[in-house]
Amino acid sequence: MTHIIGQHDCKADTKGRVLLPISLKNQLLPVLKDGFVIKRSVFQQCLELYPKQEFDVLMQKVMKKSKINRKYDAFVRNFVAGMKEVAIDGDSGRLQIPKNLVEYANIEKEVVLNAVFDKIEIWNKDMYEEVLAKGEADYADLAEEIFADDE
Repeated sequence: MTHIIGQHDCKADTKGRVLLPISLKNQLLPVLKDGFVIKRSVFQQCLELYPKQEFDVLMQKVMKKSKINRKYDAFVRNFVAGMKEVAIDGDSGRLQIPKNLVEYANIEKEVVLNAVFDKIEIWNKDMYEEVLAKGEADYADLAEEIFADDE
């Protein structure tokens, strides 16, 4: 299991290329050669970048569900929409985000790469800050609810 940490402010060029900060690139070195999968997030208007091995684990969970079900069919169609295997250049640390995903996530010049355990969220910076601000009021209540059973 890959554990990636950190929030990184970056810049994207007009073609959707993002140069990863050296601290993030160094965390990804062990999985760099295996490649990555980039996809739309399920819950937010951002992208998710998974190391290929982590994505394969996620896909096994998805594939275990019943395939003869309309809700499953609708979910999977959206889950895989725009999904693509990508590489991060080992020398430069550059990631090329596919055009359709750039448009979906409204990726512009200012980008936030937010590491979340086994994946990296890729956000339009303004949208990321807006989502954080909206969640601020509920943060403490969510923490209590999520960790209530750990005692």
